[in-house]
Amino acid sequence: MTEQEQLEDDEDLFIPITPAMIPVKKVNYLNNKDMLKEIHRSKNSFSEYIDPKYSDYDAIVENIQEIYLSEVQEKAKITRAARMGVTAFEAAVASRPDRPKLSEFKVKSDTISVDDLVFRVLTFEHIPHAPGRKKNPKSVADSHVKLNFFPFKHYIIENGAAKEVGRSHSKNGKFNLERGSITNKLAKMFILMVNKYGQRGNWRGYTYIDEMKGQALLQLAQMGLQFDESKSDNPFSYYTQSLQNSFTRVLNLEKKNQDLRDDLLIDSGASPSFSRQLAVEGEIRRLREDAQEAAKDDHE
Repeated sequence: MTEQEQLEDDEDLFIPITPAMIPVKKVNYLNNKDMLKEIHRSKNSFSEYIDPKYSDYDAIVENIQEIYLSEVQEKAKITRAARMGVTAFEAAVASRPDRPKLSEFKVKSDTISVDDLVFRVLTFEHIPHAPGRKKNPKSVADSHVKLNFFPFKHYIIENGAAKEVGRSHSKNGKFNLERGSITNKLAKMFILMVNKYGQRGNWRGYTYIDEMKGQALLQLAQMGLQFDESKSDNPFSYYTQSLQNSFTRVLNLEKKNQDLRDDLLIDSGASPSFSRQLAVEGEIRRLREDAQEAAKDDHE
């Protein structure tokens, strides 16, 4: 075989590589880490601080006295150390040509001073009262102005005493509920969640799927910031449960309206919907089978 014939044979065996054959790295568009970050940024837009460095908290407590507890301070140190390491790592990734490792930027918690810690204290102290908003208030929140998320204050320990360095729902030191908004990225996450949830097999076949999506998106916009970071670090699960409730609510409402339309059609002598006809046929079949079983038992 000549060299030319060998080359022709090699060309016959050559398989061109197309873009579809190149493995694509899976991109996770929705994850708890990014969601928590955007929730935090959104809540900060409704808040004010004496210095931006106090906007990040290291621990969440329900009472200001808890910030003096050693176990709370130790957990806060661990949280701050981890955040400092990740921040330094992300900065290195953006500036260095090599591939740094996260372990290179690990910060030891025992090197952090208590004076550097920021504590988030959940409180309604700075929220105006709203007498009569609810006839039978069952919680502290029912006696105050309705909010989009649980209010808080940020404290540091300075010279052994607690010092307030920030608060939610505030502007120029006064209560304000309208200064902030959810971030664009969080809004896009909500839209993506609704669209993906609506593609599930148990929902996508309904003719009123758009109404379901619209109601779910409205629900997320209204309660999205009510996620409590002190109780969970899984906002994805929290939002998914809200989506399920919204979709089910629209489904039940549509079924109720359909039953009403079918009753009116039957009363007027017209044929009801195909779903009602199938339901009636199924009920008749069930009654027939029950009657046959009863007759069989009597015969025996």
